[in-house]
Amino acid sequence: MSDNPETSDQEPVDQEPVDQDTVNERAHLLPEEIAAGSDDPQHQAEVILQESAERTLDVEGTQESSSQVP
Repeated sequence: MSDNPETSDQEPVDQEPVDQDTVNERAHLLPEEIAAGSDDPQHQAEVILQESAERTLDVEGTQESSSQVP
């Protein structure tokens, strides 16, 4: 899967936009994210949460593409 949701090779999943309060909370970087650096924590949070929502809504696709799911 691509890091950029706009160039993902998967079909888009219809869903609600990510809640802004959740984005703001996630935009507070984790220690490892601080160490790696982030030019735009707000955008990074939006992308992370959007991809998470897509995986949640596409259980079968997630299972097929994940190496962590048996």
